[in-house]
Amino acid sequence: MAEFTANPQRFDPYKNFKFRLKWGGRYVAGVSKVSALKRTTEVVKHRNGGDPSTSRKSPGRNEFEAITLERGVTHDPDFEAWAAKVWQVGATLGSEVSLADFRKDVILDFYNEAGQLAISYKIYRAWVSEYQALPDLDANANAVAIQHIKLENEGWERDTSVTEPTEPSYNSTAA
Repeated sequence: MAEFTANPQRFDPYKNFKFRLKWGGRYVAGVSKVSALKRTTEVVKHRNGGDPSTSRKSPGRNEFEAITLERGVTHDPDFEAWAAKVWQVGATLGSEVSLADFRKDVILDFYNEAGQLAISYKIYRAWVSEYQALPDLDANANAVAIQHIKLENEGWERDTSVTEPTEPSYNSTAA
């Protein structure tokens, strides 16, 4: 694990609106929202017969919550193409799922306000468990049409090779 060194110039926490997603070696267009990366560890309770009426607790199985990605509807077929690898409508019997490649590793890159890569996460063996091609349509609305996919995954970890960037300074030298 890389050694953490604090940036004495950085006072504010990072904002949540500068990020990009990559799979298959390229960035995915138009992703506007990513749900939280969340891991939960089950609690295993145990009590010996002669112990007082309290339990001991130890960590059990880890669960990684599904991650939802949202973006505006465009002609980019990435969401639909990946969802079709999990279940292809109209495929012949036995070929509904593309078992060889329905899972993908995903990279979530997180940037500072200056657009410098600050944090990166690797999400492992993700696959699409839910695909929404179009939202509810409303002729009286004034909104962007959003599609989403829900990614089941088998874990994620921070890429410690990505270190905190040296932030730019625009000091004026005017007298």
